[in-house]
Amino acid sequence: MRPALLIRRLSRLFRIRAGEGALVFLLGFLLMGNSFALEVSDVLAISGFLDQVGLQGLLVVWVIDMLLIILTAGLQSLVVDRFRRTQIMQWMCLVLALVYLLLRFLFLIPSLAWLNYSLLYLLSDQQWLFFPLVFWVMANDIFDVAGAKRLFPLIAAGGLLGRVAGLLVAAAAPTVFGWLGYPSAALLSVNSLIYLGLFFLILWKVPRTAFRDSSYHRLPMRETLAEGQEFIRNVSSFKYLTFSLVAMGLALTIIEYHFLAVSHAAYEQADRFQTFYSLYRLGETLLAVAIQGFITSRLIDRISLKNSFLLLPATSLVSITWMLAIPGILSGTGGRLISRLVMSTIDESARKAFQGLVPEARRGRVSMFMDSYLFAIGTILGSLILAAIIFIASRNPELSSPRTYLIAAFLVTLGAVGLVIKMRQNYDMSLLNWRLTRRRRGTSTLDRLDF
Repeated sequence: MRPALLIRRLSRLFRIRAGEGALVFLLGFLLMGNSFALEVSDVLAISGFLDQVGLQGLLVVWVIDMLLIILTAGLQSLVVDRFRRTQIMQWMCLVLALVYLLLRFLFLIPSLAWLNYSLLYLLSDQQWLFFPLVFWVMANDIFDVAGAKRLFPLIAAGGLLGRVAGLLVAAAAPTVFGWLGYPSAALLSVNSLIYLGLFFLILWKVPRTAFRDSSYHRLPMRETLAEGQEFIRNVSSFKYLTFSLVAMGLALTIIEYHFLAVSHAAYEQADRFQTFYSLYRLGETLLAVAIQGFITSRLIDRISLKNSFLLLPATSLVSITWMLAIPGILSGTGGRLISRLVMSTIDESARKAFQGLVPEARRGRVSMFMDSYLFAIGTILGSLILAAIIFIASRNPELSSPRTYLIAAFLVTLGAVGLVIKMRQNYDMSLLNWRLTRRRRGTSTLDRLDF
């Protein structure tokens, strides 16, 4: 088959229009490099932390981690709409390259292993949030909302491919590096080189001409922090979605803790847990690649954007019910798999497309608020609830802490379903309000939408 014919058929299959192919490939490659490094560091951090510190210590780290996210999100929100997103991405990659190199040297000190794994966990979680957040704001500058709905799932599939490669390497690291006489922490040097390469790729290859005209206003600090919150508070559909995201952050934290509890009990040794956790995440990622590449975009188009937000709480209810009805590692791993698959594919793509409706000058602040503060608040609340239930259960032998915290997650998820229903009821009116507001400022991207 001729290369040109193959390219045309692939473009038709993935709905890529003329002139979009190179840019979609470039953005997908950036996301793939970050995902590879993130999965490697995440697996190393989780397995090492559980071995050196223990499961309940993770609740403390989660709270510290989310407080850091709230703090750094506040600082980042001051610059995300004040500078070009390409510049922010460049400096973020350079800083990550230097930090991973520093961590690699710290791992040469055996007595600091517990501290190093804690720092690596905090770094990987900050990286998990902020790199994709700035990346998708940058991508929203390139494509309009209709293009985002069509191409973002395909671009995100590049990130999922990076996750596959990273998890394969992390799963094989205990065996391969053991033969070579190196610790798995040597992979941190690879991460450093990846981000150095991404820095130069953004610097040399991301074309400035691809960006739509956006306003980068230099606002006072207090106004910068308040504007994203004000927009969400005044637009009813965003307001209800906001509260549902907090509720789901809480419920998903409890689901995650339960998964780690049952899986670490089954695989107590660090190397065995690292291999299990990597292979489990690999299976999750392969399913996510298929869903993201072939199902997500078409499903969102079929059921509409506003209905897509019901899928995450609905499937989480199924997961929690399974965990309650049949306790054990099968339901713990399967329940987490269902909820995480929906969150990382359909829900995330719907959220990014929904944020594309926000005017360009405010989009970064709104995206920052939704993707950082809300899940951080939900995780902190979930960690505190878990700590309280575990503490009470330790003094009441007749009380089962897993059953109690899963029932709490079920009730919170029911509340999230109700909030999404309220969002759907206010969705059309919110669109009408945005249309009127944006027509006063100029042309409206809503005119190009197909709801």
